[in-house]
Amino acid sequence: MAEHPAHATTDRRQHPRQKPAHWSTAITRIEPNRVLVRGYPVDEMMGRVSFADAVYLLFTGDLPSPAIGKIISAILVSSLDHGATPPSTLVARNVATTGAPLRNAVAAGVLSFGSYHGGDVEACMRMLDAGLTLTAQGVSFREAAERLIGERRARRERLPGFGHRLHTRDPRAVRLLQMAVELELEGDHIRLLRAIEQGLAEGGGAEAHPLPVNVDGAIASVCGDIGFDYEFGNALFIISRVPGLIAHAHEERLRQSPMRQIDPKDHAYDGPSERRLPEGRK
Repeated sequence: MAEHPAHATTDRRQHPRQKPAHWSTAITRIEPNRVLVRGYPVDEMMGRVSFADAVYLLFTGDLPSPAIGKIISAILVSSLDHGATPPSTLVARNVATTGAPLRNAVAAGVLSFGSYHGGDVEACMRMLDAGLTLTAQGVSFREAAERLIGERRARRERLPGFGHRLHTRDPRAVRLLQMAVELELEGDHIRLLRAIEQGLAEGGGAEAHPLPVNVDGAIASVCGDIGFDYEFGNALFIISRVPGLIAHAHEERLRQSPMRQIDPKDHAYDGPSERRLPEGRK
């Protein structure tokens, strides 16, 4: 006697046939009532693992040490936002003023990152690795720095990770490098970065403006010393800046008239004045 079609359908739902896998992923496993991120149940991670730790876990496959987790968290905070003038922020605001959904404005801002805006972290990491190739051959950090500076000047190229259109002393870079020392994460990438900064300072007028380490250079050297791939340095910048793009796009729609022409220099800050973090917040 033939099986009733309804029974056959029920059996197939209860015992689905597994299709042979043609490709694999080691990132996340999804099963009924269970989500494993790199093997860790996501519900167990919630409330116990910081966002920075989870990002590191996704990137590398392992949870970071407390020191690395802390400095990644600092990197994510360091690039949250840099005012209304960066290209990505202007793009997000321009799209928002058309009445487009928030997601469109934010996506447009992310897509505007390029070699000169958001790309310096990777470029600086590659430059530092080129210099460390020299030190591995017995060249001193000072000489390696001088060679890197000389090569860039000969090609009339700027040094990624150095100089800023506004800051003569980038407070974000200063704090990140200070934390690297405090957390005992300082390695050869940071040492070479310092040597390049010293070499530029001793250049004596070769540059039109001072070229101190900027936040991109600090992030690049820290990422190099904790063993990140080049792309992950840029990825941290992208992840960090998204909340800022969201805030600007939302404010644009909330406070400004639609379809306005945005002049990045014709704005004034009217938010809270400088304030200190609450006591006990470390």
